Amino acid sequence: MIEVNYWAVLAAGVAGTVVGAIWYGPLFGRLWMRLAGMSQEKISQMKGRGMGRAYTPSFIMVLVMAFVLAQFIQVFEVVDASGAFELTFWIWLGFLVPLLLSPVIWQDKRLKLFVLDSAHYLLAVYVMALVLTLWK
Repeated sequence: MIEVNYWAVLAAGVAGTVVGAIWYGPLFGRLWMRLAGMSQEKISQMKGRGMGRAYTPSFIMVLVMAFVLAQFIQVFEVVDASGAFELTFWIWLGFLVPLLLSPVIWQDKRLKLFVLDSAHYLLAVYVMALVLTLWK
């Protein structure tokens, strides 16, 4: 059994969530809304139903990602920022890119949305990997 630092997993989950909040908020929020076909009205409706309904499962998913990433970091003996990026890149390319590209192929989603989302995940997973790698 691999030993996991649950505080580091929690910190990585928070870090990944913050990256997402900044990415889809002040940095690219308007672009994401346009590409995803989201209107201000839809956002207001979601807020009216309680954003916790969206944020809670999203945060749990990020925690699961951080926990699994912590396992990978130990198995592959990642010890520095460079190793964290290398691991992140291969996870991103091998798992996240194909999953995110599938809706472009099969559901006629916009390629620009894929680029925006996949860049977000590359950065978010790298930040989580950094937290997990450098937390000693």
